Amino acid sequence: MRATEIIRRTTAERRRDSLERLGSERDMWVSTAHPDHGPHQLPLWFLWDGQAVWMCTGANSATARNVRKEPRVRLALPDAFDVVLLQGEAKCYPAREVPKDSADAFADKFGWDPRTEETPFLYLRVAPRTVRAWRGVPELRGRVVMRDGVWLG
Repeated sequence: MRATEIIRRTTAERRRDSLERLGSERDMWVSTAHPDHGPHQLPLWFLWDGQAVWMCTGANSATARNVRKEPRVRLALPDAFDVVLLQGEAKCYPAREVPKDSADAFADKFGWDPRTEETPFLYLRVAPRTVRAWRGVPELRGRVVMRDGVWLG
């Protein structure tokens, strides 16, 4: 493996790069917690609508059960070098109650519509309150690019 020189980005550049990845990537790691059983983490497909992340999971899954009891979640794009972490609260929408435009956009992106499945699905909407983005140690300082739901830079 070859070392790569890291050129420190400005907050505005990190914000731009984070938004670009949110708009183009497919998978997001979702971390939830259960009061008795502790942390739970798994990857889900996601849609970024410009304001929030939309994901879908089985209505009876551990993820769904956890967010109903504790809505605070942490999300991560799957790249350990170009890190983007989001934190916020998940709002739950049963498939029959999800806003049509969001569910349609999700179905268009993935070619799969959870609303048509026989088993019940739950959509999760997470509007981030905090976003952190960094590439290696040189970018650890200043890694917060969104604070209290407001983009910085």
